[in-house]
Amino acid sequence: MLTQDRQSKILSILNRQGSVTVSRLTEILSASESTIRRDLTYLAKEGKLNKVHGGATALHQEFVKLEDNIEEKLTKNTDKKMEIARYAAKQINDDDFVFLDAGTTTLLMAQFLNNSGATFVTNGIENAKQLAKNGCKTIVLGGQLKQSTEAIIGLVAASNLQKYSFTKAFIGTNGINEKQGYTTPDTEEAMLKAVAIKRSFISYVLADNSKFDKVSAVSFAQLDAACIITDKCANDKIKKRTVVKEVL
Repeated sequence: MLTQDRQSKILSILNRQGSVTVSRLTEILSASESTIRRDLTYLAKEGKLNKVHGGATALHQEFVKLEDNIEEKLTKNTDKKMEIARYAAKQINDDDFVFLDAGTTTLLMAQFLNNSGATFVTNGIENAKQLAKNGCKTIVLGGQLKQSTEAIIGLVAASNLQKYSFTKAFIGTNGINEKQGYTTPDTEEAMLKAVAIKRSFISYVLADNSKFDKVSAVSFAQLDAACIITDKCANDKIKKRTVVKEVL
């Protein structure tokens, strides 16, 4: 196969699937890994795809490898997160039993929950402090502390979460994509988010518009598993897959 034809097929596969691995391309195109890697390097330099470890993603997607710490997150898109948080807080009634995921938008959300009659379970240390400060009944999950995000994660935390059944869950995410759904870089955080969604009657994912068309390493739920509360969503395909509330 000519180089130009092979590279054209690579772009066609990416446009159709969104992402592909080097090993899968070698099978489809009957080419060596070194050849495929050269093609990906060339196409990335030409600005036609995003080259990532082990493969590539389409240009309209961004692969999120690393996660900012909580201080860095608090400085980004704060106004948008504040409006998302304000709307999310209004969804809680006094008789609700709520899971509040660790994260900056959920932390901002806790600021609007003054003397709520609801009961809250959270894996966020700062979330718990804010809820308690606001006079809310708060239960903190036990488990491993992730220093960068100040979140309780891991198998112990997920096991503790299995004991509860929630009326509502409010979940953070690092990426939202049509194919991969909701994703996060950390396997153990993904485990906890997945359990919380399964144990909740209604789940909301809180995400500003920067999270759309991004993909992280681990999927924790498909799009229709939760409603999305965001400032704005320009992706009509996502809107067709689940309920999206735009607050701005």
